[in-house]
Amino acid sequence: MKIKKIFLPILLLVAVSSLDYGQSNQNYPDLKRFFQDLPFEMEALSVPVFPDKDFNIKDFGAVEDGVTMNTEAFQKAIDECAKNEGGRVVVPAGMWLTGPIYFKDNVNLYLESGAFIQFSTNYDDYPLVESNWEGVNQYRCTSPLMARDVENIAITGRGIIDGGGEVWRPVKKYKLTEIQWNQLVSSGGVLEKNGNTWWPTAEARDALAYFAKLRKENKSLTKEDAEKYKVFFRPVLLSFVQCKNVWLDGVTFQNSPAWNLHPLLCENVVLTNVNVRNPWFSQNGDGIDLESCKNSLLYNCKFDVGDDAMCMKSGKDKEGRDRGVPTENVVIQDCIVYHGHGGFTIGSEMSGGVKNIKIDNCNFIGTDIGLRFKSTRGRGGVVENIFISNIFMKDIPTDALSFNMYYGGFAPTEDASAEEKSKAAQAVPVTEETPIFRNIFMDNIYCNGAKDAIVLQGLPEMPIAGIQIKNVTMTAQRGISIYDADGIKIINSKISSPSPLVKVNQSSNVVIDNLIVPSGDDVVLKLDGDKTKDIVVKGNKDIKEKTEFGNNVSKSALRVE
Repeated sequence: MKIKKIFLPILLLVAVSSLDYGQSNQNYPDLKRFFQDLPFEMEALSVPVFPDKDFNIKDFGAVEDGVTMNTEAFQKAIDECAKNEGGRVVVPAGMWLTGPIYFKDNVNLYLESGAFIQFSTNYDDYPLVESNWEGVNQYRCTSPLMARDVENIAITGRGIIDGGGEVWRPVKKYKLTEIQWNQLVSSGGVLEKNGNTWWPTAEARDALAYFAKLRKENKSLTKEDAEKYKVFFRPVLLSFVQCKNVWLDGVTFQNSPAWNLHPLLCENVVLTNVNVRNPWFSQNGDGIDLESCKNSLLYNCKFDVGDDAMCMKSGKDKEGRDRGVPTENVVIQDCIVYHGHGGFTIGSEMSGGVKNIKIDNCNFIGTDIGLRFKSTRGRGGVVENIFISNIFMKDIPTDALSFNMYYGGFAPTEDASAEEKSKAAQAVPVTEETPIFRNIFMDNIYCNGAKDAIVLQGLPEMPIAGIQIKNVTMTAQRGISIYDADGIKIINSKISSPSPLVKVNQSSNVVIDNLIVPSGDDVVLKLDGDKTKDIVVKGNKDIKEKTEFGNNVSKSALRVE
């Protein structure tokens, strides 16, 4: 079925590069400054270098009219470039319609200013392949930008790459205005039985019910099954798997069928001056998902997307644990996030672990959650050695800072409250399926407007541990909530919110040092839960008189110094 293209508004971001090194492929940025004085060991990264040879796609028969299919011309140019030991495959200004592009070693796909690569919206151009779906091995449609087991590749320049995602993604009715919804429905496709979700095809809509039937019958999905529901298996825009020395610079990546950029099991990944954008309603429309990658830099990138913006992952549940490859050694500097479910996110597919991450000097504006850590029982994996500083947030609809160990797949605005989850929580045995979050340090965190300032929620059997939050200034409807945590330090912080300012439940070894509180007789600290103990308040003795103790909390649980 042909879907008419509907243009719904999304914010266009303009990159302003402070690494402006020109268009010549002989001028490369010096990245050493990003790797000085890191709190973990990591070698300085450099971008791949390419021979000074150009292969213009027009010389291989490409036509810039937006109608002619250029798949063959792109591939001929790439093949010739690789055959001649590499260089730039140049995409001039124009509208270039194409199917999937397959990278080879030493190829820099260079988009001149005005170049617009439009990927085909014909499903037949994207055959099913063995791939990965949110941390699990599975059949999936071929991605528009594909690379596997290649080295020294890049996408650079000043052009735009559009994934044609509007013919792949389901859309929820409540995310659109009435006019937008009516336009979408009239374009083709089908509705969910309840009328609240639009699907591009009936097969995509019916896939989940069929998969549930297979699970009930204890059967596995075959390729023949997958072919019947092919449109459901929408691809990521960029799928680079087991690649080394990857550079994305200056280009706008937009309108992805699912996730936008997905480096998987890659090493030495550098993003500079990149724009990543999706409609805010785009289902699974993540910005970048670094999955089981080692050594990465994100600098001066801008995100306006439909799901998590900058996300660290490492596989899901048993498959992720069996893979056993963490995402590690990542530096994120000077990035901006507009809409997204999370500005910077770890999880929920983090079963192979995440460690050694530094993020500094970033803005999150209107992001559903600012700093987002999420997992759930069954994942396993260890998240540790995370260093976050100088984060500036505004108008956050839910939590400015969130740890959620009960993640169930909901968008932040649809999820149950932390207090509700905590009341229902019961401890279970600790196994390899238990996620662990520890040794996370945050400094200079600011937020002007949020529903909750800080929510730290661990599991009864595995508290989140070793979290230090220092120099925080926030205004929010609610203050700080700490559930099932151990070894938490909140230092030199000012939270402007109604009473109580801090709630601690079933947690121990919590230090609140120099918390600035509003004047008045309101409750500042509320303690609850029979496991709550060793709560230390420093620098403000008045808090003792403004503490409310639950019936099952001893007065000796609090110490004021």
